Amino acid sequence: MAGLLQAHQRASAGVFLLALWGVVGGGKLLVLPLDGSHWLSMKEVVEHLGKRGHDVVVLVPEVNLFLSDSKYYTRRTYAVPYSQDEMKDRIQTFGNNIFAEKSFLINPMAEYRNVMLVGSLFFTNCESLLKDSETLQFLRESKFDAIFTDPAFLCSMILAEYLDLPSVYFFRGIPSALEQMFSGSPNPVSYIPRDYTQFTDQMTFCQRVINFLVNLLEVPIIKFINSKFEDIASDLLKRDVDLITLGQKGSIHLLRYDFVFQYPKPIMPNMVFIGGTNCNKRGHLTQVGGLTYL
Repeated sequence: MAGLLQAHQRASAGVFLLALWGVVGGGKLLVLPLDGSHWLSMKEVVEHLGKRGHDVVVLVPEVNLFLSDSKYYTRRTYAVPYSQDEMKDRIQTFGNNIFAEKSFLINPMAEYRNVMLVGSLFFTNCESLLKDSETLQFLRESKFDAIFTDPAFLCSMILAEYLDLPSVYFFRGIPSALEQMFSGSPNPVSYIPRDYTQFTDQMTFCQRVINFLVNLLEVPIIKFINSKFEDIASDLLKRDVDLITLGQKGSIHLLRYDFVFQYPKPIMPNMVFIGGTNCNKRGHLTQVGGLTYL
């Protein structure tokens, strides 16, 4: 079993290196990030690529929180129809709702409403971007080699199809069902807990039943959210579009968490665990009063 696991890890790493072969040689990379904590983690990788001599363009909405300039990449903005204050209010409400106490019964719907609070901003960003003819012309003429993106920004998959570019996904913080749909890996409800249940992979029979019911709700909700993006994608691509099919075209899935700390689950060869690359750089450990601090 250990030998098979090592072979799988070597194969995954090999596929990853091959997928980025054109970029490693100093190619041109388009980055489509998601604002907030997602970007604080992704920025570390993007700046490192810039330091390595790659031509990196980060495409962001003109109204944002953390998507700032850097000497290691070129930042290009596109217009969006909301103000800085409106965005901050939504993000703050979203954060407060996450930590608000909720009963188990109302938690799924409360989480759904909270996600839609910021999800509508993502949709507005996508609609504005795909209708920005000047930006689309710039993207076509730039001749990028690949797209590096956070798949929580669903618009990136539409652009990858429009520009006919391979995609590398930087995964963290999207519903597990959506992650499995994009990767095509098995997703058994018998031992993979669904989001918002707070179950472990060792569930009782009653918890497995609840997990099954949550899964029944999760899939149609995702399809409902996707339908809005599929409509604007169809307008751009001039054909019927299935967003899950577009998402499955991702070349590499970089899983920004550690297999040791996540529940074990089936993965595909193009899914690579890269550990918890999260927001801030690690500090030195110091001993204070017999305790260890970061």
